[in-house]
Amino acid sequence: MNDPGSKAARAGAEQCTPSSRRPASRPCGATRRAFLVGAVAGVSSLAVPSLGRAQFGVGDVVYVPTPQVVVNRMMTMAKVSAADFVIDLGSGDGRQLITAVSKFGAKGGRGFDLDEELLKLANANAKKEGVSDRVQFVRRNMFETDVSGASVITLYLLPELNLKLRPKLFAELRPGSRIVSHDYSMGDWQAEETVTMQVPEKQVGTPGISYVYLWIVPANASGTWQWKLPNGQTLDATVRQTFQNVDVRGTLVGAKPINVTLATLRGEDIRISALVEVGARTLRHDFVGRVRGDAIEGTVRVYDKTESSTPWSALRTGGRAASLEPQAPPR
Repeated sequence: MNDPGSKAARAGAEQCTPSSRRPASRPCGATRRAFLVGAVAGVSSLAVPSLGRAQFGVGDVVYVPTPQVVVNRMMTMAKVSAADFVIDLGSGDGRQLITAVSKFGAKGGRGFDLDEELLKLANANAKKEGVSDRVQFVRRNMFETDVSGASVITLYLLPELNLKLRPKLFAELRPGSRIVSHDYSMGDWQAEETVTMQVPEKQVGTPGISYVYLWIVPANASGTWQWKLPNGQTLDATVRQTFQNVDVRGTLVGAKPINVTLATLRGEDIRISALVEVGARTLRHDFVGRVRGDAIEGTVRVYDKTESSTPWSALRTGGRAASLEPQAPPR
């Protein structure tokens, strides 16, 4: 869609060269004044040179739209479908949500911006495309916006604002919700998927190149757990978690530690492979389940002479789970 919230300050800003890319810090051309305006208003401001039709707007700031080919890729990476409600933070001319609903079948969406002219344009575009009954654009600061109803969030914000927004996304979004961002990352929260696109019509940031990032909000699986194994044994496990990365350690009651060979978490879906002592033998166990609050329900597949699959469950027993956001206090 649009550059969710991407705006530009006055002429005279530093000009970016095609080779410049600074997603981890202040991007080329982003002045302090531009960032402060965006941070206070709840939208980002990119200081860019005059680019004619590549940008438009009212007053001292101008709006830079995300190329439509990038919008389409963002929707595809987020796997937007009829089950999704999409929120666009900094909605510009509305193209992200209009595309999500009209081309990808999303059940609805809401966009937030502070520019009255862009809001009028976005709502007019939604009406023109026949989706105004499912898409609305509202004037509101993104940091004061409840995003808990979204299953997909779209962003085109400076990296500083992505980082500022990150704790809010962790706190409000449900596990499994997807976040897609044009050009800028989320700092040390590693994306699940990153795509580099050749986009000749793009004239800002890194001209001709767009970067698209996808994150999936992980369930909070950290803490101590008690598992039930198929043979009736009990296993005490400890899970340490940073974002979607999990480190699992487990010990059978009255026995030595198990050897965990794989542990992954994607949204609510957790998978753990381990070598477990069963009698005098060591057998591979594959645990696959969903984290729902303080419980995991799923199946365990045991590889002996033959392969068998039985239900698996686990309960969190070690008190409150630690926050996924390193800077935040434990919940």
